[in-house]
Amino acid sequence: MPDAPRLLQLTPLDDPQWLGHLVRGEVCQANNWSVALESLAQQRFDALLADLRDPAIANTLRTLQQAGHILAHVADGVAVVDFDLRVRWTNPAFLRLCRESPLGRGFYETLGSPEQSDEEFCPFHSSLMQVQPDACVTTHVQTHEGRHLDVHISPLEQTASGPLFVALCHDSTELIRKQQKLDTLHRAARELLAAGSAELAALDVNGRIEWLKRQIRRLTRDLLHFELIEIRLLEQDTGRLVPLMQEGLTAEAASRELFARAEGNGVTGFVAATGRSYLCHDTQADPLYLPGASGARSSLTVPLRLGERVIGTFNVESPGTDSFGEEDLQFAEIFSHAVAAALKTLELLSDEKSSGASQSIEAVTREVALPVDDILADATILLERYIGHDPEVVDRIRRVLANARQIKQSIVKVGEDFGPPPSRSVLRENSLVLKGVRVLLADNDDRVRRHAHQLIGRWGGIVETARDGQEALTMARVASYDAVLADIRLPDMTGLEIFRAMRAIQPSARVILMTGFGYDPSHTLVKAKQEGLQHVLYKPFRVDQLRDALTNLTPGSKA
Repeated sequence: MPDAPRLLQLTPLDDPQWLGHLVRGEVCQANNWSVALESLAQQRFDALLADLRDPAIANTLRTLQQAGHILAHVADGVAVVDFDLRVRWTNPAFLRLCRESPLGRGFYETLGSPEQSDEEFCPFHSSLMQVQPDACVTTHVQTHEGRHLDVHISPLEQTASGPLFVALCHDSTELIRKQQKLDTLHRAARELLAAGSAELAALDVNGRIEWLKRQIRRLTRDLLHFELIEIRLLEQDTGRLVPLMQEGLTAEAASRELFARAEGNGVTGFVAATGRSYLCHDTQADPLYLPGASGARSSLTVPLRLGERVIGTFNVESPGTDSFGEEDLQFAEIFSHAVAAALKTLELLSDEKSSGASQSIEAVTREVALPVDDILADATILLERYIGHDPEVVDRIRRVLANARQIKQSIVKVGEDFGPPPSRSVLRENSLVLKGVRVLLADNDDRVRRHAHQLIGRWGGIVETARDGQEALTMARVASYDAVLADIRLPDMTGLEIFRAMRAIQPSARVILMTGFGYDPSHTLVKAKQEGLQHVLYKPFRVDQLRDALTNLTPGSKA
C-alpha cells in the first residue's frame, strides 16, 4: 500500500483535520514562511497548500518563483549547505558538476574533493566569523573530472537546526589552464634564453643557431602543439625575409623568395610589413595566403619583435579549417617574443666574442690608414706626372696604388671574417649602410681624416683622404668616388673652388662641404648653394648627421 501523502499547509484553517481526511494523508501546519521553508528543507512533503487570495502569500510565491527561475539560469553552480556541510538544495548548474544527486551528501564529497583536513580552518564555518555581513570566504576544490572551482561561501539566516550557507561555485578551469600554459611559456622563454650559458657561448654562431632551432621545434610541438612551422628573419637593408627554419612545408614554399611588403608576398610579407599578427581561417578563401604546407587549410602568423622593430615572422599551419583562435594567437605572440629575445642573445654573444678582434682591427686601421693614404696621394701625383711619358713607370705606380688599396681591403676583410656570417646579420640594424661606397675626404686635420676612416669604414665605406685641395683633385682625376667631403678652409683652396673643381672632374659624385662652427667669412656656402650645393656639415657634427649625408648612395652609381 503506498505511503499516505504529506501536505504542508501554510494557509490558516479553522479545522485543518478535515483536509487530512479529504486527502487521506498527513497535514502539517506552518505559521509563517520561515517555518514553512525550514520544514521543507528538513522533511519530505508531497504538496504545499497556500491561499493565493492572500496578497502576502501570493507576492512571496511570485518572488520565490522568480528567484527559482533566475537560479536555474545562473551559469555558476549554487548550493545551499547546512552546518554539517550536507547539501540541502542546488540549482541545475551545480547538478551538472556532480556525478550523482548531491542532496543529503557532503559538499566536498559530491564534487570529488576530500573534505578539509584542517579542522581549524573550514571555509563554511569561517564565513560565520566575518566582520562584514556581506563578506564571503573563498576556497578552491577540484571535481571528479578535474575541473577547478572557485567556491565563494556566505552564511544564510539561522534556522532551528543551525545556520545554512550558500556556496557559489565558479568554474575557473579555463583560467587556470591558461595560467599554467603562460607559466610554461615563461619557462620556455628562460630555456631559449639559456643561449647565454657558458656551454653555448663556446659554440660558433652556426652551432648556437642549430641549438636554437632544436629548442624551437621541441617547444612548439610539446607546448603549443604546432607541427607545421616556419621562421623567417628580416634583412633590414633589403626587406628580404630569409628562411631560418621550417618544419613540414613544401620545398617550393621553403625556398620561396619573400619580402616585407603588404601585397604580393603572402601573409608572411604582410605581417613583416605591417607588424600585425594575422589569422587565416580558410586558406582557400584568403586572398593573401600563399601555399605553404601541403593540404594546409588555416594558418597563424605573428611578427618577431625586438621592441618596436620587426626582425622576422613566426608562421604555423594546420590541415583543418579555422584551427586557430584568439588564444592560439595570444600564446604564439608570447612565444615569438621569447624567440626574438633568444635570437638577439645569440647575436650579442657573437658580437661579444668578436669584439676583442674588432677592436684590434680598428686599432690597426687607425695606425695604418693615414700612412697608406699618404702613399696613395704621393703615388697619384707621380702617376699624373708620368702619364704619357714613361709607360713602364706608370705601370709600376699603378701597381703601387693597387697594392696600397689592397692593404686597406685586407684589413676590412679580416674584420668581416671575425664577425658573424652575412646570412645571420639580418638580426641587427643595417650597420653596413655604406658598404662598397667610395668616399674621398679632403681635410688638413689628421684627427678628422683618422676619424673618417673609423666611422665610414665601420659602416662598410671605403675611405681615401687628402691633405689639401690639390691632392684631392689629383686623386679625383685618377680614381672615381661616390662622394667627396671637403673642408671649406683647405690650405690651398676655398670651399667654393673645390666644389666647382670636383663638379667638373666628377659631376656625378655627391659633394659635401664641411665648416667649423658655421665659420664662413667669404660666404663660400652661400655661393656654392647658389651653384647647386645640397649637403653641408657643420663641425662638430653628430655621427648620425655624417651617416645621413652619405646614405642612399649606390656604390659605383654616384649621386
